[in-house]
Amino acid sequence: MGALSLRTAVFGGLLTLFATGLAQAQDPHRPAVGGIGSPVDAMIFYVAHGAEGACGPGCADWIAAEGTVQWDTHKRLIAILDRQAGRKLPVVIHSWGPANLNVAYSLGRILRARGFDTTAGSTEVEACQGKNEADCFALKRPGGPLDAKLKTVDMACDLACVLVLAGGVHRTLPAGTKVVLSGMEIHNRLAPNVSEERREGLTVRFGELYRIYLRDMGVDTELLDIVDRNSEAHRQTELPASEWLRLHIVTAASL
Repeated sequence: MGALSLRTAVFGGLLTLFATGLAQAQDPHRPAVGGIGSPVDAMIFYVAHGAEGACGPGCADWIAAEGTVQWDTHKRLIAILDRQAGRKLPVVIHSWGPANLNVAYSLGRILRARGFDTTAGSTEVEACQGKNEADCFALKRPGGPLDAKLKTVDMACDLACVLVLAGGVHRTLPAGTKVVLSGMEIHNRLAPNVSEERREGLTVRFGELYRIYLRDMGVDTELLDIVDRNSEAHRQTELPASEWLRLHIVTAASL
């Protein structure tokens, strides 16, 4: 796939495939992250520091990826990776809400090109204890490092999470994680009306791009077959842990 087609489909287009992510209650007073149209819960990235082994054997530092994958999320990922001066900290994903899947897989490509590992988890910043969402957000937004703990119990990884996760050179999921795949739908962030013919054509085209991406990342494209069936039936599918390795969503069984 040429660079032009990738840039047009992923970064330049207003018409994108969205997935309904897992819901999480948010404080409406949390400031917007990006530019015009960026929602209050758009994904942010920051460096977290915990106890030795907090993010795996010999690992005490990680990059927290937290929020909803939106049209400008790739810019913030690139910015924090550029600040790492060659350090390959694992990227710990905690995503929720309706996600821009074109950007989700672009995040995965960025992570793979730079050689980062991925997993899922919730980062609990110590300085946020007793603070409201807006004050906590103000602490995180500069990018850290922040003292924190990594919560891996009762985690969920939605379709956007899986697409980002797939970009990791080594990728794991904590035992007990709920991997929930939704369907997809075309969405224009500036105009609600998209003709059915245009919708069908774009769905096919974007689906082809996702399959290329998954193959490039070493993930079985059967994953997209499940997503396509969910789109038709307007449902979600939870993948048991036995499917994670079979579909090569992960390269190891657990964190």
